[in-house]
Amino acid sequence: MAEELIVNTSADKKEKYESLLPQIEGLISVESDLIANLSNIAAALKFGMDFFWVGFYIVKDDELVLGPFQGPIACTRIRKGKGVCGTSWEKAETVLVPNVDEFPGHIACSSDSKSEIVLPAIKDGEVALILDVDSDKLNDFDETDKVYLERLMKLIEAKL
Repeated sequence: MAEELIVNTSADKKEKYESLLPQIEGLISVESDLIANLSNIAAALKFGMDFFWVGFYIVKDDELVLGPFQGPIACTRIRKGKGVCGTSWEKAETVLVPNVDEFPGHIACSSDSKSEIVLPAIKDGEVALILDVDSDKLNDFDETDKVYLERLMKLIEAKL
């Protein structure tokens, strides 16, 4: 079955999210496999929002392990509390970083990454996975990204 996203590239950020999220919800509603859904979500965000890098890290034992992603190669494993992703995991909250070079302990998987937003998905009171979105521009993420990506994480949590 062929899938197609429809996103108005000239729309503002909010309009893109409002168009994209229902399409993602429809896409994952008919699939039960988590990896398949995370793969399609990563692709939808990368191409629908024109992000530099977007991907998931899945909690396995005492590490975040790289899952489905779109963009340049990435760090494979991240410890709890390390870097932006590990901090989001440890705190179980969204972390928005305007300038990654100013984030204490930032893990530079790509020197092209300049700003980042990381969001956890919670299952049974524990972080199950992390959504990591990077930009090659400073200050590229804001409250609009936080609001809509947190809505997306609720869709993902419902599938966990």
